[in-house]
Amino acid sequence: MDRTVVLITGCSSGIGLHLALRLASDPSRSFKVYATLRDLRAQGPLWEAARSRGCPPGSLETLQLDVRDADSVAAARARVTEGRVDVLVCNAGRGLLGPLEVHTAGAVGSVLDVNVAGTVRTLQAFLPDMKRRRSGRVLVTGSMGGLMGLPFNAVYCASKFAIEGLCESLAVLLPPFGVHVSLIECGPVRTAFLEKLEGVAGGVLDGADAETRHLFSRYQRHLERIFREAAQDPEEVFLAALRAPRPALRYFSTESFLPLAHLRLADPSGCSYVAAMHRAVFADEPAEEPTDAAPGGPALRAPPAAAAPQ
Repeated sequence: MDRTVVLITGCSSGIGLHLALRLASDPSRSFKVYATLRDLRAQGPLWEAARSRGCPPGSLETLQLDVRDADSVAAARARVTEGRVDVLVCNAGRGLLGPLEVHTAGAVGSVLDVNVAGTVRTLQAFLPDMKRRRSGRVLVTGSMGGLMGLPFNAVYCASKFAIEGLCESLAVLLPPFGVHVSLIECGPVRTAFLEKLEGVAGGVLDGADAETRHLFSRYQRHLERIFREAAQDPEEVFLAALRAPRPALRYFSTESFLPLAHLRLADPSGCSYVAAMHRAVFADEPAEEPTDAAPGGPALRAPPAAAAPQ
């Protein structure tokens, strides 16, 4: 029986690395995994983990793929020896943390290039063949930061909101072609994501006012606590989406942030959500209460995993 061919972007660490290992070592031996990395010099930890997990020979290969470069994406596609990709996992991503006013144009452009344009380039490379074969699945690593605005994550959230619109639009279009798109909406994930964030090293914060620096310090402590107490491993959520007979558009690694997502819809003015999120993150910092929140709407207390991006 032919194995399911899976290509995953962003496999040097975190979700991509762990998902590649999970599929390659699956007891069914039904997956052939192409784990792609921007820089193949970073593949050592992946192969070390593959050996320790006992991945069968031929279940895992690595390819160089830089989502910022359309030629690199096309070259990786051409190296898939089966001549097809059954499941495409768009996982490569980048974060940017800190006050908006301190971010350089280069840092902002880099996040948008990887998270948004990079996803578009990857889809443009692989969707035509899926549509031609009338078969395929696309899994995209989403984030609670694509469903609600998070303080000090403005550019990251902008990129993830864009991914929501991109995937939802494709999900409406593609079923007649036998192609299904699913977003895996992640809360705080047990990865090196925090260590890889751009934006706030050294004296960069000197460009922000004192009150903003104080609030950012409070947010950092909140973020560290959330990742310490609530971080998860979402590989099984990806697997559920991959195996579902009728894939949904959205899957959630945790439901802890859904009350806030519902709050955004219950009060279209946004006042209730803004007050609840501010209170969740900054606790004893006063926030202006909404004056015309939706009657009978959800309570304004945020869940424990509030304001922690994937």
